[in-house]
Amino acid sequence: MPMTLEQLRGFVAVAEELHFGRAAARLQMTQPPLSRQIQKLERTIGAQLLARSHRDVTLTAAGDAFLPQARHILALADIAPDQARRAARGDAGVIRLGFTATAAIGVLGTILRAMDEGLPDVEVILHEWVSSRQLENLRDGRLDIALTRTVPHDPTLRSRVVHQESLLLALGTHDPLATASEVTPADLEGHTVIGYSPTDAAYFENLTSAVLATVNTRRQEQLSQVHSILALVAAGRGAAVVPRSASQLHPDGVTFRELAGWRSPVVQLHAVWRDASTNPALHPALNLLPTPARLPD
Repeated sequence: MPMTLEQLRGFVAVAEELHFGRAAARLQMTQPPLSRQIQKLERTIGAQLLARSHRDVTLTAAGDAFLPQARHILALADIAPDQARRAARGDAGVIRLGFTATAAIGVLGTILRAMDEGLPDVEVILHEWVSSRQLENLRDGRLDIALTRTVPHDPTLRSRVVHQESLLLALGTHDPLATASEVTPADLEGHTVIGYSPTDAAYFENLTSAVLATVNTRRQEQLSQVHSILALVAAGRGAAVVPRSASQLHPDGVTFRELAGWRSPVVQLHAVWRDASTNPALHPALNLLPTPARLPD
């Protein structure tokens, strides 16, 4: 016969009072049924928990070892219903959040701080993937929220913009353009430019192509991560078009410059989620995501 919570409560009361009469009064019951509860508990466990005499009650070695475990079980039983209710409301649970490397630079810290403060009992599990892989895992149910650059035309997904920024030109400190009074797209004519992977970083590759549409450059390398591109810029392998948040990395050997005489396209980051998600913590988490500030004209 399995032990019951009533038996555990009876045992803890007697163990703390060391008196059946006081323990019964504390539990608002009479002494005989309390004694039967303890006896049933001892038969279930297979050990004597209390040593009884006409004058007093003491804990046996088994009872002394069992007491903290009984208290722990009762504490869990007390908080379990509240935890279940909180999980149903989305106040507790798990959010699996995907992000890109550049999102980690620009906005991930803000998002995590908001969730830590607003949903302290929701565990956030992080996954760093490029946008295309995030969307695959989102559709398969392995992510709850994806922070991606692109949003597919998919009726099963919903999205909103959570961050936006402009572009900068990253130059090696020994590049002649690094000391120019201003740099325009025309100044990049014939310059070596480090490019992005057309598969894993198609969003930034398209933006770079838009910046360089009117000039002829020498394109080399095709990388997917901004920090890797900045490492090549620092090594003197060429210039690169990067999101403004990349300047927060402060890499040695790299100078960041505005491109004069040209209006930068807006670099956007979207939060994407499945419309049919049943995770109760999803919408409370979405409510904590930032609203992007308007960029200056």
